[in-house]
Amino acid sequence: MSPSKYRTAPLAVLAAIVLAAATPLTATAAQAAPPKGVPDYRTWQSDVDKAVAPAIPWLSDRVGRGGGKPAVVLDIDNTALETYYHPGQPDKPVLKVARWAHEHDVAVLFVTARTSSSSARKQLKAVGYPVDGICTRDHGEGKGEGKERCREELTEDGWTITANIGNRSTDFEGGYYEKGFKLPDYDGQLS
Repeated sequence: MSPSKYRTAPLAVLAAIVLAAATPLTATAAQAAPPKGVPDYRTWQSDVDKAVAPAIPWLSDRVGRGGGKPAVVLDIDNTALETYYHPGQPDKPVLKVARWAHEHDVAVLFVTARTSSSSARKQLKAVGYPVDGICTRDHGEGKGEGKERCREELTEDGWTITANIGNRSTDFEGGYYEKGFKLPDYDGQLS
């Protein structure tokens, strides 16, 4: 190697260090702007609040009429929990409905595309959800198919699913509930 390469190498390294220090850091995934089609957190919460606002009046009226063992069914990801925006945190408007239901002797049941209930139960209880039951999708079963099967089994067990709350069309396929409350999924962006 020529002596000039030894003298320029430290300058090149120093220049790279100065350039790196002057370059702004990229945002973490949590700080980055949401992908196109997914609104910011505040907008999502406003949209969720609008979607579930009629749920408590509906449940209040339905409980007042009596009949059966009333239950509300909740999806978990991006419904009961803020999986996209704040993983593991409760979706407060939905939690409010669940707590109201529990306080008025309406069972709070979860129907999910997840295939394990033990970790979901711990996660839900840790953030304040009452959990009267969880039904999961069987391995190899489609999301909609599994959720329909779960609602059918819950109905066969004597529950009257008075309200079904979810954010995807698969949360509502096949029936076995009286009234559905669909949260936004922004064309499938929030699964």
